[in-house]
Amino acid sequence: MSSFKELGLSSSMLSNLEQLGFTQPTGIQVKALPPAMAGKDVIAMAQTGSGKTAAFGIPLVERLQPKRFVVQALVLCPTRELADQVAKALRELARAKENVKVLTLCGGVSIGPQIGSLSHGAHIVVGTPGRVDDHIRKGTLALDNVTTLVLDEADRMLDMGFEEVVASILAQTPPSRQTLLFSATWPAPIRKLSERFQINPEDVRVEAQDEAGSISEVFYEIAQDQQVKAVAALLSRHQPVSSLVFCTTKRDCDDLAIELQHLGFAALSLHGDLDQKDRDSTLVKFANQSCTVLVATDVAARGLDIKALPLVINAEPARDPEVHTHRIGRTGRAGEQGHAVTLCTPKQGHKVSRLEATRGCAVEWGNTEELMAQPLRLVQPAMTTLCLGSGRKEKVRPGDVMGALTGDAGIPGSAVGKIDLFDFQCFVAVETEWASRALARLESGKVKGRKIRVRYA
Repeated sequence: MSSFKELGLSSSMLSNLEQLGFTQPTGIQVKALPPAMAGKDVIAMAQTGSGKTAAFGIPLVERLQPKRFVVQALVLCPTRELADQVAKALRELARAKENVKVLTLCGGVSIGPQIGSLSHGAHIVVGTPGRVDDHIRKGTLALDNVTTLVLDEADRMLDMGFEEVVASILAQTPPSRQTLLFSATWPAPIRKLSERFQINPEDVRVEAQDEAGSISEVFYEIAQDQQVKAVAALLSRHQPVSSLVFCTTKRDCDDLAIELQHLGFAALSLHGDLDQKDRDSTLVKFANQSCTVLVATDVAARGLDIKALPLVINAEPARDPEVHTHRIGRTGRAGEQGHAVTLCTPKQGHKVSRLEATRGCAVEWGNTEELMAQPLRLVQPAMTTLCLGSGRKEKVRPGDVMGALTGDAGIPGSAVGKIDLFDFQCFVAVETEWASRALARLESGKVKGRKIRVRYA
């Protein structure tokens, strides 16, 4: 299948996909869309970045009846980041129909405003299991009209201990619903979940390499006290515009990010202990290239989809081969060349041996002495992020921000990058050489006729 036109989609959806830049279906879309469009249950094995959101989002939107202002679709995600990302993608796909409301229900923020939003109705709910369950128990969310249920990254939800909560939520939906289950791996608990809640599901599998570009991979044996220097050397050697560094614990993430900051790198950490505002700010800055290094735990990085990611570094080996494969699969996508590097102390060698046994071949080891001789060369971010203290709830739109910058502030449009809108704040990336001027002009000027607080994010 080389075209979305062969799928029997509505003309409005085809037109919307064309506007969104969807030229031809990815591997997972080719295999998952036909059964999903036919209303069948689907089990899909696919990695992040393979186009899976559209694989379930397109049939989900096509089945919606906008005039019925009830929750018709529920998408469960393991993390707030993934839920936000999926909701954003579904809003774009839902432009094919008029007046579709997508609501995000996640923990980490006050439940009150969510209850208010639910009272006004929604067609699609995207959320994390814990918060969705909270709303069901409070009686603020009814699922008896759900026709499509999606479990996105189901293996990670179970890893995080959500099995009982997910089962409880599914029990509140009609037995006649369509259930689409997406997972990167296929462990026994996922098989049991499918057997319990799906009816004759179509089994769809896409190998990671089907979607990946080219990845060069190398391992370095280091002493325990060489980790920071080795990571800095790799960043200095490769000079990536964006790089993802994996650590096992939250504390390790914070410690490594701070050490890299002290050396002069634009590094931030991402893990489950950050509050929602800090998470939003961190993810925005990484996505818009005003932060070049993100140091993250596996759980926090799940669902993170950064298109240009030339370098992934494992500051220590992953706990098992499956996790290792998932980590390095984030680079080298869409035909791009990617580099994956793993640092390993002698004590951690058994993890690499297990990886070699799983692959059936030896890994390639680099010259540590040569790496450590690499002089420090900092990667300067191309962009700087400004944070405006007003957002979606105050009816601010990206066009208003762009207008204020390119009009009153006199910044060329080409110097303005991503604009990310949240309920009560807005982030805008500006080329670093224009950042101070943009800040000064916004501080003294107005957005949408009002004075708005602005600061560096």
